[in-house]
Amino acid sequence: MRKITTKTKTNTTRNAGTSWSTPIYVYWFIILFFIAATFYILGRSHGMIHNPATLNEEILMQASDYFNAGKAKLESGDIEGAIADLTAVVDSGAVSGTAYLARGEAYMLLGDYKKAMADFNSAIEHDATNVLAFYDKALLEMRLEDYDSAMIDINNALVVAASNPAPAVTLRDLYAKRGQLNLWMKNWDGAIADYTNSLARPDGTVTPDVYAERAEAYTAKGEYANAIADYTSAMQVVKEQLGGITDADHGEKLSRDVMGYTEKTAALYLKQEDKNAALANLNGAYQIAIALNDTENAERLTTLINDLNESIAADEAKKGKVITMEEAQMAQ
Repeated sequence: MRKITTKTKTNTTRNAGTSWSTPIYVYWFIILFFIAATFYILGRSHGMIHNPATLNEEILMQASDYFNAGKAKLESGDIEGAIADLTAVVDSGAVSGTAYLARGEAYMLLGDYKKAMADFNSAIEHDATNVLAFYDKALLEMRLEDYDSAMIDINNALVVAASNPAPAVTLRDLYAKRGQLNLWMKNWDGAIADYTNSLARPDGTVTPDVYAERAEAYTAKGEYANAIADYTSAMQVVKEQLGGITDADHGEKLSRDVMGYTEKTAALYLKQEDKNAALANLNGAYQIAIALNDTENAERLTTLINDLNESIAADEAKKGKVITMEEAQMAQ
């Protein structure tokens, strides 16, 4: 009786265990299924889960198309359209530093500096050898008047460019931009050194601004002869550029620059007490104003010319004046 009782009890226990085990496995399967499904749906919606083959082929091709479309829209002035396409690249999971960089440029043009800065930082995180990322970030920091940070990023760009040059931004460009930054920070010697280094570089194109801005640094230091020489060089560069200009607006802009350089040169000659040279430059600036039909500047320059003519005439009168005995005695 004891054995039978024991056997019956054992069977009862086994049956109870079997009746409870099956539902538990079913419940765990259902729970795991829903967890996996949830993560899959979330991953698909955020571009996190991709089939490797799809990522390598379809996704990459679509990302490339969106990137090219975004760049084209950026160049054509469709800033919001560019941001939409470049965001599609970022969300695709096939993002690169160039996508962040291009979108950052678009945000900067749109005036959304916070998002632009975030994208430039992301571009650098993806590729710390991207000269343009450091350069664009420095430009944004200059716009935000964060000159110390801009100096750090310009220096980083110069270091990277030494071993990984970028055709879009040459060493000449980088030294010129650091020269401008030093000029704004009133580091005259640093600005002159950077502008001189920029002009010495064989790569890229010389712009009149480099000469004109170095002239400002020389002026601040009281080196008027060097400043006059630089303004003259700036005007020579503009003269060469005007020969191939087909855009009327750009041609007018360059002509106005020359008018400004000529007037500044006149002011420098006055500091050297060379009134005749100053008069010649003022007359040159006046002729440009007339050619541009700029009546406001023409009238202003006319006033300056008349005042200077009177001053020169007064100087000539003093030279030819006969001093009487009484005036000589009063002078003594």
